[in-house]
Amino acid sequence: MAVKAGFRLGVYVCKDLEIIDFAAPYGVFSVARRFDPELDAFFVAESLRPTQTQAGFTVLPNYAFADQPDMDAFLIPGGFGTRQELNNGRLHDFIRGLPQKTLLVSVCTGSWIYGRMGLLDGRAATNRKEPDRLEASNMGKVPIDRLAEIAPACRISRARVVDSGRIITGGGIASGMEVGFHLLRRAGYDEAFISEVARVMEYAKAYEGYRGDIEYDRAPGNAA
Repeated sequence: MAVKAGFRLGVYVCKDLEIIDFAAPYGVFSVARRFDPELDAFFVAESLRPTQTQAGFTVLPNYAFADQPDMDAFLIPGGFGTRQELNNGRLHDFIRGLPQKTLLVSVCTGSWIYGRMGLLDGRAATNRKEPDRLEASNMGKVPIDRLAEIAPACRISRARVVDSGRIITGGGIASGMEVGFHLLRRAGYDEAFISEVARVMEYAKAYEGYRGDIEYDRAPGNAA
């Protein structure tokens, strides 16, 4: 597959997102730009107001929904904020309005949004498998089990990354690294390029260990 020149990744930001969920894939693109400056990553939000994610980490979005930025991929991170976004009609409308060429991507509980919208029906998808103390108690639910509840027509996978064509989902928080690398793969970069990015990030051993933990779901209708 030829490299998609100027591949652009838009990362959604809203209140109370998990920092690594969006920082990891964004960071992969940041380092990859040292080898190909045409790569781009930026933040998208409902408005251009500063957005406070977990632990007081504040992000200034580059684009608002109304700007309708051109994107090759749109990524929804996870975190406590995801729970508030499940029924965010403005976000759902924005996603539905994206061109068919735009990949829909998530890390961790970001896949809940696509599940609530019915976009995971008939597809495989993944989510975080390791619960925190509340989720492990009788008052909570493991996030991957919650995905099964939100999207009963989705086939739940325990892979670190699931590629079902247009929709790509990542597992737990740190899987955002592998999602970032896989997006480079979907953009057409070869393994030598991706491995070199991982080496510069001093992530080579982890990349070698995780790069095969990908499930490709190419069921009829799940075209890229």
